[in-house]
Amino acid sequence: MQERSSVAELAEQLRRELNRYPPEGKLPSSRALVERFRVSPVTVSRALAQLAAEGLVVTRPGAGAFRARPRATGAPTAGDTSWQEVALSADGAADVVPRSVDASGVLVSLAAPSPGVIEFNGGYLHPSLQPERAMAAALSRAGRRPGAWGRPPMDGLPELREWFARSIGGAVTAAEVLVTAGGQSALTTALRALAPPGAPVLVESPTYPGMLAIARAAGLRPVPVPVDADGVRPALLADAFRATGARVFVCQPLFQNPTGAVLAPDRRAEVLRIAHGARAFVVEDDFVRRLVHEDAPPLPRPLAADDPDGVVVHVGSLTKATSPSFRVAALAARGPVLERLRAIQVVDTFFVPRPLQEAALELVGSPAWPRHLRSVSAELRVRRDTMTAELLRRMPELSLPYVPSGGYHLWPRLPDGADDLALTAAALRAGVAITPGRPYFSAEPPAAHIRLSFAAVASTGEVTEGVRRLRAACDEVLPHGR
Repeated sequence: MQERSSVAELAEQLRRELNRYPPEGKLPSSRALVERFRVSPVTVSRALAQLAAEGLVVTRPGAGAFRARPRATGAPTAGDTSWQEVALSADGAADVVPRSVDASGVLVSLAAPSPGVIEFNGGYLHPSLQPERAMAAALSRAGRRPGAWGRPPMDGLPELREWFARSIGGAVTAAEVLVTAGGQSALTTALRALAPPGAPVLVESPTYPGMLAIARAAGLRPVPVPVDADGVRPALLADAFRATGARVFVCQPLFQNPTGAVLAPDRRAEVLRIAHGARAFVVEDDFVRRLVHEDAPPLPRPLAADDPDGVVVHVGSLTKATSPSFRVAALAARGPVLERLRAIQVVDTFFVPRPLQEAALELVGSPAWPRHLRSVSAELRVRRDTMTAELLRRMPELSLPYVPSGGYHLWPRLPDGADDLALTAAALRAGVAITPGRPYFSAEPPAAHIRLSFAAVASTGEVTEGVRRLRAACDEVLPHGR
């Protein structure tokens, strides 16, 4: 049985038995619980910690665990927090764009669905696809290294920075790389460094809602630039730079989220030329390079590899190919902007914990790493093909003009007049969680879409069953869809 399942079961058993003990009565010792339930000491410790977090148990170091006193039944005195509405909405100057922190688009892919719900809205690999054993072994080896628990260099371990520099390619050096706590943190640092509050920032349309949330929380104004099957459209990008005076463009040139598009070869140099002419930066979010599918053609190099002039600020991450908790990423940049990026990161986070950096080095340097990437590459292709075939067979009214050869999702367009939010709600009632397309647009969406992930499910069987449930939801919301 998995450790987390054992913890939940033991916590539930102890919860049921708490009434046997008076308030402040002592529970059996950890050793007694280990022997009685035949679980590990770690399982007992975690189960007691869970009950302590619920306020049911009090643990006292050296003394044991005790039943907590019942909480007072009287309702707490309600304070008046209405003053916060004024404080949080007040801006120091009339020309400052109000900051808004809307995490709803991010929470859709982070929140765990209820038991029995098939997860088509996930943003990470299913645990069965994650290299859990390799990560555990890497963390164990890393923890035993001399100095592993000491303070790391502010920019990151030199060996890890060198590995990221090699993975980017071109003339990028380790000195131009900063190790960050995941891609989201790197994007936050980049936007804070490159654009002052109130400034416009050009974004792909549609694009990753988490990036839109970062921009708006920083008081920036996202300006959409449409994307087609070949990536961002250069002519419209040039128009947007001229119309807004923006100095930043954020893009995902490889397997773009949500469309899956790859920036066409003839557009790559054009995008860099346009940005250079506007004296602007391109933030390259290279988030799923390591989730290429088995049948994909050779991948283009990152934009940063072909940028000698410091136009590109590159973001690369290990998280998508490993685990949501393996938050190790890199920022790469050339020129004076690197010092600003470094300063903001130090102020915000100091540094990425050294044990995690050491574990990342152990993982990517182990024989298990290429094996894992090959395994995921094959499995994602099978799941993608299964989902595509099931959608075409069961839901022909959906438009799926582009099937990506990398990443972890599809981007179907709904029939004209369809409501993506209504379909999302109906799908959840049918037992499948999907992502509505509306949060991916910084302005009015030109059509209704949904995003369907095939990486967060346990098997191709779940993909097939999930599409069957989605068909039932479509029949509810779009009764004349077939």
